[in-house]
Amino acid sequence: MENRKVRLFIASSLDGYIATKEESLDWLEQVEGKGDNGYSQFYETVDTVILGKKTFDWLISQRLSEWPYAEKQCYVYTHQQLQDMQDIHFTKEPVASLIHTLRQQPGQDIWVVGGGELIYSFLEQHLIDEIIVTMAPILLGEGIPLFKPGFSPVELTLQQTKTYGQFVELHYIVKKYKKRAL
Repeated sequence: MENRKVRLFIASSLDGYIATKEESLDWLEQVEGKGDNGYSQFYETVDTVILGKKTFDWLISQRLSEWPYAEKQCYVYTHQQLQDMQDIHFTKEPVASLIHTLRQQPGQDIWVVGGGELIYSFLEQHLIDEIIVTMAPILLGEGIPLFKPGFSPVELTLQQTKTYGQFVELHYIVKKYKKRAL
């Protein structure tokens, strides 16, 4: 069976924020990139996306002409009881259980879109295989952190770097998760 990797692909400010405290991403548009900064190339490698309800709600609030992950299987983590939509499944299933099930199925890689709470859950349970962060040359000073504190240390191996105009993509392989000291 094909081993599907779980990958975090996300943009961050240099000081480690994925959005302002008002949940704005406008700062990403203010920096000169190159093309789509590697998004399309990455997007072709995944067939499943996983995101939290806050990220889902933010996407809906953008009034996009179409769902950005229309051709992918999409899982949205929420505590609410919501009716599934075409290719969008709302779930409360433990993340480890969902990933175990998905890894047993043939397919491409699995993308953890965000946000911070969901990323924390995946790191806490040792479920992310690769971390790809595109750093923007901006210091926000405050906002929604890329990594919420409190998970066990994670050793990474730098796989590759790429530049897209003023953006720098850092691609890491998760080497191993370490147990948290008591």
